[in-house]
Amino acid sequence: MSRLSRANLKARESIFAGGPEQYIGDIQARCPPDLEECVMAMEDCCEEGYEAQVLLSNGTRDLPRMTKILQNERVFLLVNEDTVRRYKTGLADEIEPAIAQLIELAEQGLNALEKEEQALQTKVENAKSRRPNASTGTSAVQKLEARRLQTLIRQREKLEEEVRALEDELLQSGVKTQR
Repeated sequence: MSRLSRANLKARESIFAGGPEQYIGDIQARCPPDLEECVMAMEDCCEEGYEAQVLLSNGTRDLPRMTKILQNERVFLLVNEDTVRRYKTGLADEIEPAIAQLIELAEQGLNALEKEEQALQTKVENAKSRRPNASTGTSAVQKLEARRLQTLIRQREKLEEEVRALEDELLQSGVKTQR
């Protein structure tokens, strides 16, 4: 029985017949023993209910996770070795043509890359044979001349692009005037 209800037990008014006037306003009045036992039994029930609620809450707090875990079922199917071999050969028969085709494509790509490599190697060898002085070293004057030549080549290409642009512009303006 809790201390709060016992402390207030003497100050409660009775709803039972049998002289409520003697209990009204009388703080020191004593309740009948049956009523006091009834109140104590009710308090015990409330305490037991609270403890059961706490126990149930602690026990079911993890319920969502547990239901998710328990929903997952694993079924183990035991098969004999002959069935496994049969499925394995069936799978190999299905996949083998696709694998062979992919291997053939890879070999063709490899051959194309090897041919390209050979072509690039011959280009490099031809370039080396054309410039024997380049491998032996060049003087500062030759380097300066090479840079000047590159600059002139770039300028020529730029001017050619401008000429093409002007020609296109003339063609377009000529088309517009004819319309």
